[in-house]
Amino acid sequence: MTSRLLLAVGALMATPAAATTTDDPAKPVDRDDIVVTATFQRDPRDAASPVSVLADEALDRSLRPQIGDALARLPGVSATSFGPNASRPVLRGLAGERVRVLTDGIGAFDVSNTSADHAVAIDPLLAGRIEVLRGPASLRFGSSAIGGVVNVLDRRVPTHVPEGLLSMQARRSLGSAADERSAGANIGVRVSNRFVVAGGGSLTDTGDLRVGGAVLSAPLRDQARKSTDPAVRGLADLSGRLANTSARTRTANLGAAFIDEGGDLGVAITRYETRYGLPIRYALTPGAEQEAVRIAAEQWRADLRASVLLPGPFERLSLRGGYADYSHVEGDSTNGTTFANRGLEARAELRQRQRGSWQGVSGVQTFFRDFRAVGAEAFVPPNETVQNGLFTLQEVAVGPVRFEGGGRVEWTGIRAQAAGFDRNFTATSIAGGAFAAVAPGVKLGVNLSSTARAPAAEELLADGAHIGTQSYEIGDTGFGIERARGIELVARLSGSAWRLDASAYRTRFAGYIYEFETGQVIQDLPVFRFAQGDATYRGFEVEGEVRFVARPGLTLKADGLVDAVRATIDGFGPAPRIPPLRLLGGIEGRGDRIGMRAEVEHSTRQTRVTGFETTSDAFSLVNLSADWTPLSGRGLRLTLSASNLFDVIARRHASFLKDYAPLAGRDVRLGLSVGL
Repeated sequence: MTSRLLLAVGALMATPAAATTTDDPAKPVDRDDIVVTATFQRDPRDAASPVSVLADEALDRSLRPQIGDALARLPGVSATSFGPNASRPVLRGLAGERVRVLTDGIGAFDVSNTSADHAVAIDPLLAGRIEVLRGPASLRFGSSAIGGVVNVLDRRVPTHVPEGLLSMQARRSLGSAADERSAGANIGVRVSNRFVVAGGGSLTDTGDLRVGGAVLSAPLRDQARKSTDPAVRGLADLSGRLANTSARTRTANLGAAFIDEGGDLGVAITRYETRYGLPIRYALTPGAEQEAVRIAAEQWRADLRASVLLPGPFERLSLRGGYADYSHVEGDSTNGTTFANRGLEARAELRQRQRGSWQGVSGVQTFFRDFRAVGAEAFVPPNETVQNGLFTLQEVAVGPVRFEGGGRVEWTGIRAQAAGFDRNFTATSIAGGAFAAVAPGVKLGVNLSSTARAPAAEELLADGAHIGTQSYEIGDTGFGIERARGIELVARLSGSAWRLDASAYRTRFAGYIYEFETGQVIQDLPVFRFAQGDATYRGFEVEGEVRFVARPGLTLKADGLVDAVRATIDGFGPAPRIPPLRLLGGIEGRGDRIGMRAEVEHSTRQTRVTGFETTSDAFSLVNLSADWTPLSGRGLRLTLSASNLFDVIARRHASFLKDYAPLAGRDVRLGLSVGL
């Protein structure tokens, strides 16, 4: 393992490398109107591919302990929602291995991709902004970004030297649905004109989540009522709280950076600990055991950011890297199963100096993962993954049309000595787009892509009982490369008091990897087997707003979005856990210091299901929020919000546990944020 790790680092350092997207490291990068994660910073509406940014008031009212739930109201985004403590983003119906969740451009180094019951080791509480990116620029982050990239930007590695003695980002919040109490802060101290030291941390405590009514779905309640066992019949009356869903999360970080006009060098060390419970998947068979699974996770991680300005044809050389040691135990310390993951990821980029209308960035990325699962229910054997990639992203304007293109070649090796498994994969991806302002207020674009990813170790090697998901999972060592060819049409229209953004897409997969229930039972658990076939995803997203009042000191607007995705696997039927059609509309008013918003989110009934899924009922959520900035220009904001105001039962179809764990009921939240 050590020799492969050294070889991966050596391969990286021997290759020319690269520029960050920050055009000036001496300045903060958390600007609302600029996309930082993209290759070239620009307004989201000037990007060829749809980009979503969550910042400021919207971020404060959307923040939740898990990243998936925080993003679930963005266009094309849902969440796995394995209870309140494990929630990963779902982008256009794609999740898991097809969506990369990053913190400041580097992966989380957890095992959330292994299973939906594993939490993402990123605490959104300290996020300055969150960006969701798709299209050619996602090739910069690896083949696992085939569905898109979610990047949580924070200040663990300082990004600028404070003008005064201190800079600070802090949040404090209280939530009623889970008796949530959370606080977090990161403080930067100016040591000199070029040197800054930063540190901080966060604490979150929650109780069992309160829901708006019955815990079990209607079909399960009917099944329970028909039982001859009084204990099983009693499950039909469960309501109010999701048992075993309390959680406690702690983080701490310390960082420092040297920043001047010629470049920057910064480092950070982070400690992450969480203890959380999973909703009980109640057994409706008389005498069956009800397991209340608890997970205890911890992680040490180190991050590095460096860049230097260059003379000649290249503008900047940048390096971003991270290393982490993660582990968690499912069950108790004596009888539980331990999942351990040591990982290294580094990306180096070389940014070209702009020549006329041509600019670009090229780089190399390396990734190493050493995964171990030990215990009676270790469903994946110990394995190592080494991945190295080369990529380039280029952009040129020809007249009124801007062309964007990218390519990536990635070599992946997966080895599991105990299982006698050793395979190598080569994945080649290309993507391109064109975007043009064809008339005043009218911008049109098209994106084409042919992307590929190697199967993950879990998809290849799984063979065993998994306590967290209450299933017996079986992989297939013969899987090949998964390929996807897609087309997307984009339109952005605007007038003096309105805007409308729309996109429609179709992606055809060859060798699509999916999981299905076989109908067999092993060790009293249903068997889920991974399979590979062809599939088609198609959908659309439309969002817009109309401003009724727009004058100094007062704006009043209405906004809305609608999104949908339809996915079919050839010879199998609908792909599992695909979100249904959704509509969201809101009215927002904002003055110099006070803002108010009311919105309604309606999710339609999902009836396109596989053989092992149940349908999901429609639901509507009413949300209210208000924020107050008492001191103009001081970065102090007080937010009061009420989500699911009418306490309805809502079950997200993308959730593995939707029939056992609905979303939160009425949740009144009070938050305080400070940014200096």
